[in-house]
Amino acid sequence: MRFDDDDITPLIEGLNDAQREAVTAPPEHRLVLAGAGSGKTRVLVHRVAWLISVENTSPHSVLAVTFTNKAAAEMRHRLELLLDMPVRALWVGTFHGIAHRMLRLHHKEARLHQNFQIMDSDDQLRFIKRVLRGLDLPEDRWPPKTVTGWINAQKEEARRPEDFDDRGDFSQRQLVRIYSAYHNACEQAGLVDFAELLLRAFELCRDDPAIRQHYRSRFRHILVDEFQDTNTLQYKWLRVLAGDSGKLFVVGDDDQSVYSWRGARVENIVKFTRDFPGNEVVRLEQNYRSSGTILKAANGLIARNSERMGKQLWTDAGDGESIQLYAAFNDLDECDFVVSRIREAHERGTPLQDMAILYRSNAQSRVLEEGLIRARLAYRIYGGLRFFERMEIRDALAYLRLIGNRDDDPAFERVVNTPTRGIGNTTMERLRAVAREQGVSLWNAAKTGASALGRSAGNVALFQDLVDRLAREAEGQALGVVMDRVIEQSGLREHYRKEKGEQAEARLENLDELVTAARSFEDSAEDDLPPMTSFLTHAALEAGERQAGEGEDCVQLMTLHAAKGLEFPTVFMVGLEEGLFPHVRAVQEGNIEEERRLCYVGITRSRRQLYLSYAELRRLHGQEQVCMPSRFLREIPSECVLETRPRSGTSRPAFAPRSAGLGSRFAGEPPRNGLKLGAHVRHPRFGEGVITAFDGEGDRGRVEVSFRDVGSKWLILSLAKLEAV
Repeated sequence: MRFDDDDITPLIEGLNDAQREAVTAPPEHRLVLAGAGSGKTRVLVHRVAWLISVENTSPHSVLAVTFTNKAAAEMRHRLELLLDMPVRALWVGTFHGIAHRMLRLHHKEARLHQNFQIMDSDDQLRFIKRVLRGLDLPEDRWPPKTVTGWINAQKEEARRPEDFDDRGDFSQRQLVRIYSAYHNACEQAGLVDFAELLLRAFELCRDDPAIRQHYRSRFRHILVDEFQDTNTLQYKWLRVLAGDSGKLFVVGDDDQSVYSWRGARVENIVKFTRDFPGNEVVRLEQNYRSSGTILKAANGLIARNSERMGKQLWTDAGDGESIQLYAAFNDLDECDFVVSRIREAHERGTPLQDMAILYRSNAQSRVLEEGLIRARLAYRIYGGLRFFERMEIRDALAYLRLIGNRDDDPAFERVVNTPTRGIGNTTMERLRAVAREQGVSLWNAAKTGASALGRSAGNVALFQDLVDRLAREAEGQALGVVMDRVIEQSGLREHYRKEKGEQAEARLENLDELVTAARSFEDSAEDDLPPMTSFLTHAALEAGERQAGEGEDCVQLMTLHAAKGLEFPTVFMVGLEEGLFPHVRAVQEGNIEEERRLCYVGITRSRRQLYLSYAELRRLHGQEQVCMPSRFLREIPSECVLETRPRSGTSRPAFAPRSAGLGSRFAGEPPRNGLKLGAHVRHPRFGEGVITAFDGEGDRGRVEVSFRDVGSKWLILSLAKLEAV
């Protein structure tokens, strides 16, 4: 199909100059640097239509790749409307979808069963566990999730077991051995995991000359969305597919690359400009989403990053409202501020769904959830679970339930083998049979029917001894102390620490927040029930509260990572404090630029009104700590921000001078609590460190300690429980 010249107008109508330049460019390599809210999807769709309608390109010659099925479906729909024709001939899909389609067509050449099956993440984890048992490797030494993550990471770097050199590293040698056994088991069973789909498709095109030439001849035009999120393997595959004749049209934003922990490589944008000679760069800088003030703030912040290609977002929609910055006394005050502003806006007629709360750490949602529940404002955790519904929280609370009631069968079943203790399904079936026969709880059945449990009887007995010991040690102790001890001695904290990765870190932060919740609850408890019983009741009722369903009018709560690609008229970004955002791990690893990009993403989610907040005191890891405002706040142009204290109704420029001595350091400080500058100390949670500063006096006096493992932290001296080493 080909349009007449008079019919070209629909393809370029409504496009700005930069968009039109990208859409109508000659068929050569193109890198489109598309800023937030600049209409990149529109450009991609119109580019495909232009190639087919004006350049007379066959739909069979076009390959369009994106990252989500939703984005691919939207692209197909828009193309059908724009071209007024079916687009079945077009290969439009995700990387995994395209790879799957290719492997089905060439299963023999790819050395796959004709009816190979795809494993989801749960299937893969179970299969890894089976492989570990076959190799006689204990799961406590080789956590299945850690092993799975390592194997997937190797595949995303296009590495097979035979690509590793034996350098005498025992751990690597064992991981490669597991990888090899897993690969062989998958081959035999005709199974393919998600990472394998991409790797197998890449190897197919790389190693089979006939197939490589077939796809190079067919796909003359390859278009890629969200190019900044491509990993090493995806980039290599695109290079093989393009060869010397295919033309790559890639759209991305190096300022929005925030998924390095998933394998994304922002440097692929720079590599593209080097690996594909003759490429042209088009910058989409006109923003159709946010006000001028919000864009000025985002531009000022991201300009601090050195590793970027550079662009300046702008809008013709006017400056709009100033960004509001709230310096909260503590996290509860911060929550009250956010909830009150949401309630006020909703009472003025603003739909709840027009407002979103963004945070760096998943654990931050707890306080906000409770505040919204108290205010009877509907909310929804976007792409996640409410705090008390999360797996690790339910595990920890199950231990607490058993301490209070040994006959709690659901709690027993949940944690008897969590973490793994060698108590499998067979043992549990035998235990259930004994319980049914004797008419007793599982706990009592384990006591009276140990002979029926075989070799696992000892493991069950050890578990019961653990629970009994935790119960004895809980007597007379504060609830927060009990909760912390349960998480530690049950092995839950160590279990998730071994798994590593972003999700494991989030689980650890949630467990720490549970300790904070327990301590806060005991401080504010109003009923006459024992604290543990009251807290478990509270948690059960919170978990039982139904969060709003999809499509209902409700406030959206989400992490900053989950917010990418979304937009809201009003956005609250909370917890802008050093160590929280930027995250302490990013500071330690020297990954500040990605954290800054994440902040940029958060700012540009807002269309009209943006609220930023930080707390001067926050309960972290169950302890109240003095917090320093995030460096990102200082990097936003001051003229964009007003700091507000709604209780007094005053506003002042952001970071106006605060109380004397805030953040000051005194080199000649006398000893405090028997400690002095330069003293080596030990903290019960953070380990060993060195005192680097004191600030303030009395109960609110604080101390800065540079810890060996977790970096620098400010602590309330009277609460820190520091011991001289």
